[in-house]
Amino acid sequence: MPVTGWFAAAFVRVFRRSTVMRRNGFVFIDCGVSSMALLNMSASQQPAGRPMPINDEAARLKALRGTGLLDSAPDPAFDDLVSWACDHFQVPIALVSLLDADRQWFKARRGLAAQETPRDHAFCRFTIQQSLPLVVEDAAADPRFRDNPLVLGAPHIRFYAGAPIINRNGLALGSVCVIDTAPRRFGMVDRMVLAQLTVTALVTIEKRQC
Repeated sequence: MPVTGWFAAAFVRVFRRSTVMRRNGFVFIDCGVSSMALLNMSASQQPAGRPMPINDEAARLKALRGTGLLDSAPDPAFDDLVSWACDHFQVPIALVSLLDADRQWFKARRGLAAQETPRDHAFCRFTIQQSLPLVVEDAAADPRFRDNPLVLGAPHIRFYAGAPIINRNGLALGSVCVIDTAPRRFGMVDRMVLAQLTVTALVTIEKRQC
């Protein structure tokens, strides 16, 4: 299932000029182009964005629970994905997060001991409301998150980037996210790679349902 819209078109342009390496089933991309080069594309060069996830919480929860992933055993495919994300983005924490009715449950996690958090504390609750990655470069300066217990206390989130895992029916099941304890920038190429990881996650989910 390809990433569609603005990210797909920009990703293809970068990919055509890139060196691609494969390791442990994941793709490493040496883009040979700066994030700013993509950010500076003119409006006429930027294709239309991805459609927003469907706003139907009952259908979303049904789809999520239908995957059978909640409270399931660790899966090497998801564990490898978060390990790759930590190494690639050079962050201490990466997660595959699934947003249940009242909790955020982690199908895979690296750098975080907790298996779940209350939904009210989850950055992911904002991520699933949009189609493109949510990037918070400094959570302490963001009014949505500066009073969040996960910012004020462990794991002391300062930087967050998460992309929604949207199934074929347009329902957001959760996110793939990366977290740091210090503020940082996250360029356009970084956002495209993170979005592509959600495609990998969705393909893995679909294979487990076959």
